[in-house]
Amino acid sequence: MITIFEKSKGGVSAIEILKLDVPDTGRIPKELERDFLELPEVSEIEVIRHYIQLSRRNFGVDLGFYPLGSCTMKYSPKINEEIANFEGFSGLHPYVPLSFSQGSLKLMYGLSSFLKEISGMDAVSLQPAAGAHGELTGIMIMKVYFEKKQEKRTKIMIPDSAHGTNPATVTMCGFTCMQVKSSSKGSLDIDDLKAKIDSDTVGLMLTNPNTLGIFDENILEIIKIVHDNGSLVYCDGANLNANMGIVRVGDLGFDMIHFNLHKTFSTPHGCGGPGSGPLGVKEYLAEFLPNPTIIEEKNGGRESYKLDYSKNSIGKVKAFYGNFTVLVKAYAYIMGLGAEGIKNAAENAVLNANYMMSKLKKHYNLPYDRICQHEFVIDDSRMENNVTTNDIAKRLLDYGFHAPTVYFPLIVKGAMMIEPTETESKETLDRFCDVMIKIKEESKTDQDKVKNAPWKMPVKRVDAVKAARELDVVFNK
Repeated sequence: MITIFEKSKGGVSAIEILKLDVPDTGRIPKELERDFLELPEVSEIEVIRHYIQLSRRNFGVDLGFYPLGSCTMKYSPKINEEIANFEGFSGLHPYVPLSFSQGSLKLMYGLSSFLKEISGMDAVSLQPAAGAHGELTGIMIMKVYFEKKQEKRTKIMIPDSAHGTNPATVTMCGFTCMQVKSSSKGSLDIDDLKAKIDSDTVGLMLTNPNTLGIFDENILEIIKIVHDNGSLVYCDGANLNANMGIVRVGDLGFDMIHFNLHKTFSTPHGCGGPGSGPLGVKEYLAEFLPNPTIIEEKNGGRESYKLDYSKNSIGKVKAFYGNFTVLVKAYAYIMGLGAEGIKNAAENAVLNANYMMSKLKKHYNLPYDRICQHEFVIDDSRMENNVTTNDIAKRLLDYGFHAPTVYFPLIVKGAMMIEPTETESKETLDRFCDVMIKIKEESKTDQDKVKNAPWKMPVKRVDAVKAARELDVVFNK
């Protein structure tokens, strides 16, 4: 693929720039004046074709299977986008009086109610703009909770299989991370937890199911150990897609959870953003939620909505009320599925993951061979001729598949974390498994195909370390 500057030909133009009819006031500083702006000289149709071809080289869930484990890259129904684009939502200015925004406030109040019901929490803030932002909000609430109790605690415990945002959040809030080991079954090591928890422990951050796709069978015991120490338990809700409508984290004893609306509740993920990471908490933590929260009032049977400000709030974490149109999409998604549909989505996500795992474990090493939830982890230890996870990821591109999450979680060497989600068909899952099996065979008989992949991409294998450390962007003139 060549750059648009390489397509440039002298004298060709896509537009005609009219002569400036504004008087020259002489106010532009001399150093900013330019006699000529260098732009490519191409026709309009060449401009259109160039950028359309570039766009087709992007990969997204609308183009193909996107098995990124721990990211829930599932299909987002387009009707949710249409609803979020209704003029009453997209054209509403956040500074209008509350009397003009009652419909939007009702929607946000309704979404909060849905999230409370799904999670078993008592209060929800919709402000956080991403999962990590929800984590930050939660740990800040933990901090003020103990400050109000006049307790000085400094440590937060995190499993060695945790998402990287967990220790980053803890550090940003001024706490020290204490790593807890995983057991041989992939769950939290209870003995290690007991050995490390003490009176200085603020709490435990736990993803359940974890990044191995495993629901911790000791979760009730773990939470009791933490609570008996006077500490709090935070649920990283990144993997809620596995158990929404089936088990409520609040009923398990968790004190708080963030929701990834851009994962679990089907709004565009990644570059399709923005995201949203609402935080749900138990009643004894509700006073610390970011201001304002939305409350419902009923006067003579007529409902209205207003903003409530708590004097003990940690303050705002996002301008206004969060990424509003993302909230609209999540509301539409939940309303469209209903309670039974939410449960079915989780059940199908778990079914799809176990189906793929059962097919691939015959050919790839499965370090934790047990029933998984929404995702599972295999590794490259059974590959021949020194074929690595990175080689497999590159070779998948030649077959039209995006690679799964690679080299994570860190406790599995050469990890490939695969999450099919509930939106993929059996035929798609079979095609992906067939390609993975074929790559395994290629590593035995024709390893050059795998070791030097990709072959069909416009850019061949790059030195990723060099590219990251020696960024050098050159524009052809």
